[in-house]
Amino acid sequence: MTSPRNDADDAATPDQSAPPRPVAHLTPQERVARGKAARNEVPRSSHAGFEPSDLRPDPIELLEGQAPSRVPELVPIRYGRMMVSPFTFYRGAALVMASDLAGTPGSGLHVQVCGDAHLSNFGVFGSAERRLVFDVNDFDETLSGPWEWDVKRFAASLEIAGRDNQWDDATRAGVVSAGMQEYRETMRRSATMSNLEVWYSKIDMDDILPIVAAQVDKKRVKMLEKDLAKARTKDSMHAFSKLTAVVDGEPRIVSDPPLIVPIEELAGDIEKDALHAILAAGVRSYRRTLSSDRKHLLEQFRLVHVARKVVGVGSVGTRAWILLMLGRDDQDPLFLQVKEAQESVLERFVGVSRYANHGQRVVAGQRLMQATSDIFLGWDRFQGLDGRRRDFYVRQLKDWKGSAEIATLRPEGMAAYARLCAATLARAHARSGDRIAIASYLGKSDAFDLAIGEFSVAYADQNERDHAALLKAVRDGRIVAEEGL
Repeated sequence: MTSPRNDADDAATPDQSAPPRPVAHLTPQERVARGKAARNEVPRSSHAGFEPSDLRPDPIELLEGQAPSRVPELVPIRYGRMMVSPFTFYRGAALVMASDLAGTPGSGLHVQVCGDAHLSNFGVFGSAERRLVFDVNDFDETLSGPWEWDVKRFAASLEIAGRDNQWDDATRAGVVSAGMQEYRETMRRSATMSNLEVWYSKIDMDDILPIVAAQVDKKRVKMLEKDLAKARTKDSMHAFSKLTAVVDGEPRIVSDPPLIVPIEELAGDIEKDALHAILAAGVRSYRRTLSSDRKHLLEQFRLVHVARKVVGVGSVGTRAWILLMLGRDDQDPLFLQVKEAQESVLERFVGVSRYANHGQRVVAGQRLMQATSDIFLGWDRFQGLDGRRRDFYVRQLKDWKGSAEIATLRPEGMAAYARLCAATLARAHARSGDRIAIASYLGKSDAFDLAIGEFSVAYADQNERDHAALLKAVRDGRIVAEEGL
């Protein structure tokens, strides 16, 4: 997994040695005019619908093209998870949609985008101040790009999830409309705020709960309160009780192949002590990307054990490790997740990242979009067991994490959740982009909302065709899928 050499310097931007470029500071009036000019050139109605090009790439070929860089024996698990439903296919098909979005109209206004802003990539987690906050929580594909791409991926996920839940057309349209209205109104509010007000803005669940409670029935409020209480129990201690057992007097991560495999089962002929020395050196290397106070905290933990873990849907096959570390004693655990960062699926369409290290690309994007980030968030370049060096980012495995069970939401709950996610996405975009120009482009009417509603229906239809193509590819033996994992 790791090498003793530090690669924090490798993560520098290519132009780091060049003098800083001047930053343009437009007046609010000039920014409003910028948005209106973009609207005149690319009308809001132009975002409606989706018609695949005759030159549209085969979606299965796009997925197959991602396989060579992944762990071969895990790729069938990725396909198996994507087969389950059109929604799970959608979760794994960020590259397919990025390819499609590249041919859609754009205002020319860029922000730091998530790149994979579907419903399941929002959730709660613990802030450094030990508050439960709600935010975007997946940044593997983050890059500077068109804000509309995040909005369209989010809106289509609402439509697809509604179909998964077997809601009628009008119900689904109402949910999508609620999300789009909230995005537009949040962006317009952000346009009136000062820079510091936007930067400090966050969604604290203790503040948002009364607002959500006013939109759903009491039974659903009780369920939400229970879910939030459960999220607060999902920390390193909880993971410790679930994932470890005592072996020869010391905790070890329990093997559960192929989903969790201790590193000694993968390391072949590498001698145990030598392997541990390499891993410990890798942790020391990653520490250099942390602020001094957090580096000091991490230094109080010692590395005990490492295992490979399968995570997510689209990420399956990329390398992900969990590190068990212990502090003052055996009841003071810290679990870190070390996740491979490959090229963003957006890069072939909007340009390459300015970061030489994709781990830093992820971390920089996350810090820019999130109101508060994991205290151990960092990056490095590690050498794998196969001798190849790869980019990774690091964060805690569990820190009060929780997300909505999409399949259990009723329409009113989904509408409330759509508004919450949309407000979060708009706030994230407002931090990095020209919020005044975007608000000006969106305007006061629901013209953009309606257009994106039409897009979400058309793209959900395309997603169903792509999901069917995956099922056919498995039936025909073109690809191998392993289901149920």
